[in-house]
Amino acid sequence: MLRNKHNIFTITAMVLVAVISQSCSKASASSERRYDFPNIFDISYTPDTLHRHYGLFTDAGSWIGFTPPEKEKWINGFCGPYSIDMNRREWLAKCAVTVSGMDLGISLKDSVCYYPGELVISSEYKNGAITQRLNFIDANTMLLTIDNSLPGGLAFTGDGWAAEMKLSQTGNSVISVHPTGETVVITFPQNVKLNVDNGNYQANAPHQNRSYVSVAFFCSPEEAYAGLNKSVDVLENPLSALESNKLRWEGYLTSTLRDDMPAEYDRIAVKAMTTLASNHRAARGGLLHDGIIPSHAVGYFVGLWAWDSWRFCAGAASFDPELAKNNIRAMFDYQQPDGMIIDCIYTDPAENNARDSKPPLVCWAVDKIYEATGDKEFLAEMYPQLMSYYKWWYAKRDHDRNGMCEYGSTDGTLEAAAWESGMDNAIRFDDVEMLANDGYDDAWSMNQESVDLNAYLAHECGFLKKFAGILGEKFDAPDYGDKIADYFFDSRRNFFFDRKIKDSTFVGDPGCEAYTMLWTGIATPEQVAKMMPLLTDTAKFSTYIPFPTVAADNPKYNPRGYWRGPIWLDQTYFAISGLRNYGYDDLADAYTRQVFDRLEGLKEGLPIHENYDTHTGKPLKAPHFSWSASHLIMLYKEYTGK
Repeated sequence: MLRNKHNIFTITAMVLVAVISQSCSKASASSERRYDFPNIFDISYTPDTLHRHYGLFTDAGSWIGFTPPEKEKWINGFCGPYSIDMNRREWLAKCAVTVSGMDLGISLKDSVCYYPGELVISSEYKNGAITQRLNFIDANTMLLTIDNSLPGGLAFTGDGWAAEMKLSQTGNSVISVHPTGETVVITFPQNVKLNVDNGNYQANAPHQNRSYVSVAFFCSPEEAYAGLNKSVDVLENPLSALESNKLRWEGYLTSTLRDDMPAEYDRIAVKAMTTLASNHRAARGGLLHDGIIPSHAVGYFVGLWAWDSWRFCAGAASFDPELAKNNIRAMFDYQQPDGMIIDCIYTDPAENNARDSKPPLVCWAVDKIYEATGDKEFLAEMYPQLMSYYKWWYAKRDHDRNGMCEYGSTDGTLEAAAWESGMDNAIRFDDVEMLANDGYDDAWSMNQESVDLNAYLAHECGFLKKFAGILGEKFDAPDYGDKIADYFFDSRRNFFFDRKIKDSTFVGDPGCEAYTMLWTGIATPEQVAKMMPLLTDTAKFSTYIPFPTVAADNPKYNPRGYWRGPIWLDQTYFAISGLRNYGYDDLADAYTRQVFDRLEGLKEGLPIHENYDTHTGKPLKAPHFSWSASHLIMLYKEYTGK
């Protein structure tokens, strides 16, 4: 079933352009592996409202994105840019750069293609074709490459600028400024005749087989004028800029792909990696370091969340470890004096949420980065902060001081405590009450000790001991890892459960929180063997898409109920990876194939979603979702092909 990679042949740039201009259904024989993965996403959309879209082409941490036009609403140019920030989500233009030629007539065929890191649109005419490629050079600068086989020159103009945009001309650049200060700069080569007038521009270029246009984005006009030289430099050295983009994406692909996987599984891995890359946002405002947002496609997810970030960093560590490091730094920029890491942060710090934290998985993510890089300096930088956060849990989330922690909040609300669990509306929290923790006015706990939280803490403890050994530090922190397996295992029902603080009774019905005990390796082999009848029951957890958030035959199960039924791929990953920990590799592979083969649209052009229907594999909630993508990469990496 497994295969070797096909041979990749080197050809000239001229042949490459010809191949890209052809239908995307044809694989490109090129030295760039990206062309093995055409139409990785279908995000075609021609803007007809200020705010709507279904996903963007964005890269390199940029705060803007583009879409290819819909065939039914064709524009000969990339639609956008669209401003991604939570407080500024708007199309700044329907199409900032449309391309036309002399006496084109009606196009005979239009096509679009989304390759990893490159967007291509092509239009064929009676006398030739125009092919446009868009690449992000860095977070501020994009390069538009136009290949023209028509006999005449090219003309450029904008279409549908946002009503508030003000356009002016500086040299051979169009400066378009929004009242918020966000600025789009379009720069043309010196041989292009540019005129800005009546709220738009016209640019005419002499005939060339290949032309370049720079599009840049800045948070303010001052940044834009300071950055004008970069646009000029890119136009003077376009091949160098494109080579940099090529090498970056080739590195991403080489680091992600295996040599022994089926082609359709390679496509899933590339789609997942591209999702993480497209959700990379550069430092801006209150985000003091680069990071990965949950999804650029929905407004409420344009920030950095704690446990989301830990997952993203674990997935990105192999292909972009510097981004993973900075994402962790971004969250620790807001570490509280008592060691707490707050729930989420935004470009506007007034939006930050410090009412709760999130499940502790950060040492796991740091270890993934260390294993990928061997960077002891990063370990030394993070170790004191990691230790402070770890100790915070035992100081402010252990109500009865027995070494078993609870989820909680700083303000005493159950709402924030449920957020802290990450499983906001989980069935196990239906009857929770909040308890004030002695000695603090900002520390409240649920009245139940959570099995997943304590498994995470034991897992983190193991990594902290590892880091201490590497750094020559003395480990000085609580360690209750040897007590957790017996404490949370219900020998009557042969499953792991939360426990009430007052009387130690087990809470609720079987749910995904138990998977964590397998993933962390804390459960005993005997306990796992006793769990297997439940885990492999097709009416409970071995469903069409395996390992839902609660047993599928639970009366409270809701197939669209957020944490009350649907598939979350992090939990499915914990279960599958956990089975591997105990020698169930064949079963883990079979479940991985169910995920890869049955999630709707995963092998085609649909985006990766936040969660999925357990019984159908249909996507639910937010598209282009980073933590689902991150765990798909991990499933791909761990698959043995048996």
